[in-house]
Amino acid sequence: MTAPGTATRRQRIAVLYGGKSGEHDVSIMSASSVMEQLDDTKYEVTPVFISRAGAWAIPLDQLKTFDCVFPLLHGPNGEDGSVQGLLTALGVPFVGAGVAGSAVGMDKVIFKDVMRAHDLPCVRHVVVRAAEWKTTPNTVTARVLDKLGLPVFVKPANMGSSVGITKVSSADDLAAAVAEAFRWDHKVLVEWAVPNARELEVSVLGNDEKIASAVGEIKPKREFYTYAAKYLDKGAEASELIIPAPIPDALVVLIQETAIEVAILAEARGMARVDLLMNGATGEIYINEINTIPGFTEISMYPKLFAASGLAYPSLLDKLIELAYESATPPQN
Repeated sequence: MTAPGTATRRQRIAVLYGGKSGEHDVSIMSASSVMEQLDDTKYEVTPVFISRAGAWAIPLDQLKTFDCVFPLLHGPNGEDGSVQGLLTALGVPFVGAGVAGSAVGMDKVIFKDVMRAHDLPCVRHVVVRAAEWKTTPNTVTARVLDKLGLPVFVKPANMGSSVGITKVSSADDLAAAVAEAFRWDHKVLVEWAVPNARELEVSVLGNDEKIASAVGEIKPKREFYTYAAKYLDKGAEASELIIPAPIPDALVVLIQETAIEVAILAEARGMARVDLLMNGATGEIYINEINTIPGFTEISMYPKLFAASGLAYPSLLDKLIELAYESATPPQN
């Protein structure tokens, strides 16, 4: 399938945003930025808002009238394969990963299992399920302390933007952190806290042939990169985004190659942001997670990293839409 736009007709693009997840507000910010940057000489853009209750602004069948859909639904019910399955069933080209890639990227436990199956380094972790925690919390706590020690990060398995994440340095605080994570998901991940961790990010673009951006580093003013640090802190309190990251050239190449491998293994077509952690004491690199619908706000690293690599925001959006049409085209025999 080729892009349907012609010299006389702009491509009709629907931007999906809002949604039922805890990242509703972030989705609105991403959509606002994307719609501002889409070239109105090429695209006729229609915003399609989804309320917190899950009500769509248009009938679902109307999605078939668009040339392409740009989902900017961060988190569950948007980034997890559910909307991607709907669009696939409707036969509408859409930006980003398909059902499998979205589901793998959303579930941090499954994602880590895929990475470990291919001998890629991930941080040690313990999985806690709701039924197990309800019946044997002391046993779970003992397992966490035995396998991971302290401090640890406790997070929902299916969520992003640091929603529901707590850093725990005392065993007495573990139960409250697990309870907070269970507010957002039925499965919780407890991870070993990498000592003096440096947070590195790289953007990936492409379907079968992928490229990686420059590597960036995030230095939060808070203890870790919380939701507030990402989206609320301003001025002197804002996190420092360093592009390119001050790391050796050889490490940059390794991280870029690893990020591309991660995106391939996770079936992340179109776009992805791969987040990594560096042990500040040993220099070891760990894969933290992948985001198949990364943030597109004015401060988001995905477009910033490609802009620093020579691909401006509007051109990046053009390429993502081209890749959507490519993904919707059956492979040639």
